[in-house]
Amino acid sequence: MKTGESSQTKSPIGPRIYKARLAKGLSQEKLGVLIGLEEGSAGTRISRYENSIHEPAVGTSIAIAKALNVPLAYLYCENNALADLIISLAKFSTAELLKIQKKL
Repeated sequence: MKTGESSQTKSPIGPRIYKARLAKGLSQEKLGVLIGLEEGSAGTRISRYENSIHEPAVGTSIAIAKALNVPLAYLYCENNALADLIISLAKFSTAELLKIQKKL
């Protein structure tokens, strides 16, 4: 390991929540309220997730993904190019995805 490298890889969830939230035009507080957090602490909790201070539990991540209308896999994907592909593929119907899959 090189000097200054962490032994743990930083989770992609925080930056992905941030990016998707901005794309939806939501404030941190609004997103928090949408997923059922108390209004007084909703913004702070989402801020902590986005800044990777805390990682949301899987159930909370599911609620965030639904509120942001993104696949759960997008939040967890460690490869940025693949994460962008997941967002693109999510726009297709199941039938269209099966056709794409056959071509691969």
